[in-house]
Amino acid sequence: MKEKKKPVRTSLTHQKKKDSILEGVPGGLSSLSLAYRLTEKASGVGFDWPDVKGILKKLDEEMKELREALSLQKRNRIREEIGDLLFVIVNIARFLEIDPEAALRRTIEKFTSRFHYIERSLQKRGKTLQESNPLEMDRLWGEAKKRHPRR
Repeated sequence: MKEKKKPVRTSLTHQKKKDSILEGVPGGLSSLSLAYRLTEKASGVGFDWPDVKGILKKLDEEMKELREALSLQKRNRIREEIGDLLFVIVNIARFLEIDPEAALRRTIEKFTSRFHYIERSLQKRGKTLQESNPLEMDRLWGEAKKRHPRR
């Protein structure tokens, strides 16, 4: 009976080479985390802005493109421009070393707290949201902001 020889790996060169620096980022991440990781990888090889001013300029450019898309009322283009805006904002967060998921989560918590204040305030007055109006809700939103300023 012939003995089978085990393959010997002498280096990592036998492993499959990546076709892209972006490979290896799990596609199942949330969109914010995926954008963060992809831009982090690209930045790691020098594909990045030298400072935050460049990204902010890009944000202004994307905002202008969204306004144009809105004026044309082209839904597909509007969706694309919103995606571009979100991507640039995630890139700003990455550049400033801020986790966009955590930042958005904190803002969601703040929004929820303030909106609950509106609901409770209206309830104390014997009103529902439907019986209120945008002006009254905006005034209550302002009160909620004063009671719970930014941390």
